[in-house]
This record gives sequence, structure tokens and C-alpha cells, in this order.
Amino acid sequence: MNGFNGNNFGEGDGAKGVNGFSGNGVNGHNLHSGHGNGGGNGSRSPRRALITGITGQDGSYLAELLLAKGYEVHGLIRRSSTFSTGRIDHIYDDPHWENANLRLHYGDLTDSTGLRRIIEEVEPHEVYNLGAQSHVRVSFDQPEYTADVVATGTLRLFEAIRDYIAISRNSPKIYQACSSEMFGSSSPPQNEQTPFHPRSPYAVSKVAGYHYGVNYREAYGLFISNGILFNHESPRRGGTFVTRKITRALTRIKLGLQETLFLGNLDAKRDWGFAGDYVEAMWRMLQHDRPDDFVVATGETHSVREFLEEAANVLEMDWERVVEFDPRYLRPAEVDALLGDASKIRETLGWTPTVTFSGLVRMMVEHDLNLAEREQVLADAGHVMRRQASGDE
Repeated sequence: MNGFNGNNFGEGDGAKGVNGFSGNGVNGHNLHSGHGNGGGNGSRSPRRALITGITGQDGSYLAELLLAKGYEVHGLIRRSSTFSTGRIDHIYDDPHWENANLRLHYGDLTDSTGLRRIIEEVEPHEVYNLGAQSHVRVSFDQPEYTADVVATGTLRLFEAIRDYIAISRNSPKIYQACSSEMFGSSSPPQNEQTPFHPRSPYAVSKVAGYHYGVNYREAYGLFISNGILFNHESPRRGGTFVTRKITRALTRIKLGLQETLFLGNLDAKRDWGFAGDYVEAMWRMLQHDRPDDFVVATGETHSVREFLEEAANVLEMDWERVVEFDPRYLRPAEVDALLGDASKIRETLGWTPTVTFSGLVRMMVEHDLNLAEREQVLADAGHVMRRQASGDE
């Protein structure tokens, strides 16, 4: 699969699957499709949050955070014939349980009628729009689809919320997931005042979503905060994104389960942070007394080559012996360097990252080494393992 997707840095990964929702029912459980025990505003005391892209990396960490804070969490997932809810299985409860605080709804950013219905059912206090086709390289192959989900999908959601406000007494706060890819070829460091110069259909679509947020904030008074998140990773990052591709492949190579890792541009530089830190920033934006736009970043930049070296050092490997260049992984238009200036969110909301670059790499390597060791047990027991060339899942 990675042979198709190539190097992807990606900030969002709201959900790796199609339409930004990457999922279906959780291991056969029924989905919540109405008020159920939640009822209307009169019978529901916890704060309610609706998350698009809940099955993705960011959505799963955000759901954990909100549940820990006592929220009732609702997530949109796309109907699929395969299970893609592994990131939230550990926090999912049977909806028949009276105290279940995580509920899932079939929905899609391309379906405005469905969005309206779900918003009216959930009656959310906060909406986090994380859903997207978030793979930059794939956006060159599917530009129209990417625009429909990432750009127009955002507009559909805002319109659905605007209609809901008109017929209810609720005015939910909205978090719009933006991306450092929007800066494109603008010189680093980049902050809230840096001009956008997007270099991919994904980035162009994110710029549209950003401006929809600003426009609906100014035109209709909606509480919409744009979070311009720089690259953020974790052990839950999808296997087609370059950081996870590296840690999965190197750990498998270390144990003899794979021979080669194919990559594209090793000189591209990114500001990498930990996704668990970044969802805290999302939440803080909606606790602020007014909507605004915030860059979320670590203030450090590292190349793909540096990430490789750091991961290989943890494993005590020589990565140059096992990595090969493949031009298929190059983007038609590259973003050379991203480096975020997060002074505004630090000074306004008190947010700072807690995980260092080296700590992040080690976290991902140790997680994937554990996966590789489990895979090796199966291989040693005679199970035929699918040959992997790039560390995909």
C-alpha cells in the first residue's frame, strides 16, 4: 500500500479512511442513531462534543481527552465493509449501556442531509471538524475528491450548523482543523500572519476550509477557531505517513521480517510534535472566550533524514544499508521546510508541547518494535506473513 501512497507528512490524519471517517460499526456493535439515553438538552447534563474523523489518529486522542474531562462524545464514521475503528476500540462502550459516553453515528462530509440530522440529534456544545482525505500525495491523484471532502465538506458542515442554530437555542463552538501544508513555499518560520502558498490539492482545500471558517465567523457570528497544526505524530499514525512508515519498516527489518524501506525526498524538513499534545491545544481553543486562529507547533524543524537517523539509533541500526530511493514517492510540487512559531497560543492559551522530537521517535519505535516482535512470533509458528516493502499496516 505504501508503494502507492509514497512519502506523506500529513498534519491532520483526522481519519485515514475515505471521506475523513475511516470506519464503520465497532467490531459488530450497533451504532447510536438517535437520542437514546442522551435525550434532549433538558435531560443531558454533560457537555457534548461531536467529532468528525473520530477514528483517525487525532480523533482518537481527542475522544480520550474529552471523555477524561467528563464529556459525552459523539463521533461520525463512514459506513464500510471493513473495520477501521481500532484506535477507539479501547474507549468504546456498548450503546445499550445507560452510562455509555461515546456514541458513533454513520455520517459523511459529502452528505449534507446526514450532517444536519446528526447535529440535530446530538445537540453538541462543541464540534471538532477533523475529518479529511489527509494524504498529501494522494491528493494529487484524487484532487476533485479531496476538494469535495476537505473544502466543500467543511462548507457543508458549517451550513448544517448554521441551520441548526437557526432552529434551536444552541450555538456550538467549532474547531476547524487546518494544516501547516497551507503555508507551502512560504519561508519559515511560519505564524498566523504568514501568507499561504499551498503546494498540493490537499493544501489548497485546507486553505478554502480556513477561509470558510473566517468568513462564517465574520458574516454570521459563528464561534469558529482555526487550528493551524504542524506535523504531529504518534504510534497511532497511519502506516502510509512517512514517520510511521519509517518506524514500522525499520523495526521489521531489525527482526528480519522485511529487507528494504523505499522512500522519496529525505531532505524535506518538518516541525514534528506529538498528537496527544496537539489535541489539548484544540480543546483549549474552544474554551477561550472568543474564536481565533492559532498555529500549533514545537518550534523545531527536522528533516526526514534526521528522523531516519534518530529511529535507527534507537534500534542500533545503519539505516543507509536498508533504505532505497524511489522517485514514485516524490510529490509533483514539494514543500521544502515547515517551522512553526506557536508564540500566540503559548501566550494566549498557555499551551506548550510536552514531548520532544527524540522522545516522539523513541515512543513510535518502541511501539512498532513490539508489533514486529508479535509478528515474528506468528512467523516462527509457521504463519505466512504478507510481504511488506514499506512498513504499511
